[in-house]
Amino acid sequence: MADRALSFGAMAEAYERFRPGYPVELFDMVLAYADQPVRTALEIGAGTGKATRLFARRGITVTATEPDEAMLAELRKHVPASVRTVQASFEDLQLGERYGLVYAAAALHWTKPDERWSRMAALLEPGAVFASCGGPIGLADPAVDEAVRAARAPFLESDEIPSPDGTPPAHAMQWPGTELQRSESFTDVQQRLVERRLTMSACEYIGQLSTVSAYLMLPNSEREQVFGQMMQVLPETVEIVADITVHLARRRYEQ
Repeated sequence: MADRALSFGAMAEAYERFRPGYPVELFDMVLAYADQPVRTALEIGAGTGKATRLFARRGITVTATEPDEAMLAELRKHVPASVRTVQASFEDLQLGERYGLVYAAAALHWTKPDERWSRMAALLEPGAVFASCGGPIGLADPAVDEAVRAARAPFLESDEIPSPDGTPPAHAMQWPGTELQRSESFTDVQQRLVERRLTMSACEYIGQLSTVSAYLMLPNSEREQVFGQMMQVLPETVEIVADITVHLARRRYEQ
């Protein structure tokens, strides 16, 4: 997992080009849950700044942290000058400063479980909000999806990240909500869904897959082969299911 977490730098420009951004609906959801003004935020694993822009452009002072130097360099090209950037993993962040919001967009699963929530609480003001969002991007057409899975099978059984705590996919509360519910540092844990359907070309879909860690870990020759075989079964344009699962929680005042 550690190798996969640091595999994105080589594809930083492709990550910026092909990964979908985040809708304003997500920002509105987080702020409505906070139910109070949010002036400062810390982002964990900011990548190229897809979520950074969503929050920074709406008046929140964001500190964006990212362990990969190349990803952080790409981020700096696209975010407002007001964004403070820090090259560090979540585990290496210095504790002391507290924020009105700490959030992670498709990045929390790369953090280590040891003391995850006590560290998270230490970064938040009492009563402040933690938010995590993400979700797999899949093909909407079952027949196309099955053809792509068959093309991928000789190289990868799956390209998804399994639930870090083993929660089954059909469980009502998904990770990290499951861990948050068990944490003594957080309360009012909620899980919400932002439904999204996107249309992209087959080349754009393969471009998006080229930024997924499971493919980045393949040898170059195998990666080229699997993408070539996928292109043979993909239609010219594809509809994508890109739902965003959002988890929200509040730091307890007594912590």
